[in-house]
Amino acid sequence: MNRSGTADQRAATAVEVTKDRNGVDQVVLRNWRGASARVSLHGGQVLSWRTDQGEELLFTSSKAIFKPPNPVRGGIPICFPQFGNCGSLEQHGFARKKIWAIDQNPPPFLQHNDSNDKVYTDLLLKPSEEDLKIWPHSFEFRLRVCLTVEGNLTMISRIRNINCKPFSFSIAFHTYFSISDISEVRVEGLETLDYLDNLFQRERFTEQGDALTFESEVDRVYLSSSDVIAVFDHEQKRTFTIRKEGLPDVVVWNPWEKKSKSMVDFGDEEYKQMLCVDGAAIEKQVTLKPGEEWTGRLELSVVHSG
Repeated sequence: MNRSGTADQRAATAVEVTKDRNGVDQVVLRNWRGASARVSLHGGQVLSWRTDQGEELLFTSSKAIFKPPNPVRGGIPICFPQFGNCGSLEQHGFARKKIWAIDQNPPPFLQHNDSNDKVYTDLLLKPSEEDLKIWPHSFEFRLRVCLTVEGNLTMISRIRNINCKPFSFSIAFHTYFSISDISEVRVEGLETLDYLDNLFQRERFTEQGDALTFESEVDRVYLSSSDVIAVFDHEQKRTFTIRKEGLPDVVVWNPWEKKSKSMVDFGDEEYKQMLCVDGAAIEKQVTLKPGEEWTGRLELSVVHSG
């Protein structure tokens, strides 16, 4: 089969809208090789990303709460317009709790030929009257979620200021990778970087190791990273690669044992099967003047070595 896909292969791709058990719409994307992704309109959140062998690549807690407005513990929650509790809003902002809309008439996404040989869906979030009371800025947040021929997952975000005054925001794509065992995982691409350590009141440190490995709780924001980060899972013999644009920072989080036991929507032992590595813009907030637009792009891919 050629890589570009014949008409028959393209016909085998699909975009299907279904409902979850709470009646919330979900969009299922399938490429012609059988890889898939599932996106909930609750939070504009990717909940599943599977290879053409049906292997799930994202972690979702067995105790996750799927009832809006609770955020779902797993997949890829979007933290906007605030990350963590660094501001006046609730933890991680409100976007992950809102019901997004399917964008029926998206403006053209010009860069990267983002519709060629890909299945995709376009979602849109606009602030409600309640949102404007707590964060008085009018915006349009457009999200395109794509599944490529190779099975890569791409998320392109466009945030436009439709207000008459500037505003600033932070953002993170809080990606929960599914892993075999946290003690068998290493992250490369963060060496020599400065990071803010949330376990030490956001104190600034410099990464000393060649690769990041895990033997206790980690909650860090690595600053001004390169645009490619790799997560190696030795036991599973697979490597996740994170490519990003417009997202200079990288959040790395694993709650470990003690914190896991304090979270109602997370199993006590589940920290062993997950690692969050986020493309983010946190340290230097993004500021948009009236009419200005910001674009961020995240591409996740996986390679099996065994």
